[in-house]
Amino acid sequence: MSVNPIQLLETYGPQTCRQLEPAAARRWCRRLTHRRYENFTVLSPLVPADRRDDFAAIYAFCRWADDLGDEVGDPARSLELLTWWRSELEQCFAGAPRHPVFVALAPTIERHELTPEPFGDLITAFEQDQRVSRYETWADVVAYCRLSANPVGRLVLAVLADVRDGPALAESDAICTALQLTNHWQDIGRDLVDRDRIYVPQELIAIDEFESRARRSVAQGYAVDQTFLGETRTLVRGLVDRTWPLYDAGRPLLDRLPRRPRAVVGLLAAGGQRVLRMIEEWNYETVLHRPSLGPVTRARLVAGAFLAARFGRGGARS
Repeated sequence: MSVNPIQLLETYGPQTCRQLEPAAARRWCRRLTHRRYENFTVLSPLVPADRRDDFAAIYAFCRWADDLGDEVGDPARSLELLTWWRSELEQCFAGAPRHPVFVALAPTIERHELTPEPFGDLITAFEQDQRVSRYETWADVVAYCRLSANPVGRLVLAVLADVRDGPALAESDAICTALQLTNHWQDIGRDLVDRDRIYVPQELIAIDEFESRARRSVAQGYAVDQTFLGETRTLVRGLVDRTWPLYDAGRPLLDRLPRRPRAVVGLLAAGGQRVLRMIEEWNYETVLHRPSLGPVTRARLVAGAFLAARFGRGGARS
């Protein structure tokens, strides 16, 4: 059963925070990771055994920050909690971690010489979600991805391959931006209805009354009029076409990495590309429907990433 961090704030929150020893904190983060049906759980068979606690701690940091932003239901309260989360991060880097996530994260930070910036950028992205719900230009959305997605890739490279500079970072950023954009195009309807957010740049929406027609279409489960579905298909097709080149730009990264890191990064990229391909196969109808990867597809992607890394085949679009 999945546990939302918001449900744990009375025990591990700003007012009261139960202390855990490092070994217990790492077990706590592992449990959180395996309870959530997301990429890090699927990745675990490919992550080297001596890096899995590092990944679990990084995932737990991201999960808590994300839920403090998205699951509270009150932007002002979310901003308060994210400010608290940033203070916990600062305490951790000052050598005095308090929350179990940061107690677990501290050895990872020390072992891999991680810096505060990627963690702080992720918190900034979640803060931005509380203040900004519409984006005017494509450049604005890409700038958001630099905060919300690219830091994760840089942490993965630092932990798995000790990569911290050079062209590999730009290629990792391209993949992570593509992954974030793919998620946005996958969730157009859900983001609008559940979060009141539109990540589709306003400059690209040439549809009259897009927002109101989209809301009514989602509410009734089918297009609100005879032209809306075709108009949104054209819109989403354009977004998908803009996203593929970012995956292409990141492809050389796989050739730079040793086998095990290549498998992990390759799986991340392959999962995003498969979702983007599903959007195409579903005829770009993500205002109404959300494509997602099932267990069989995920297992195939894991196997494919392992074989591609093992035998040097990979990087092609899924």
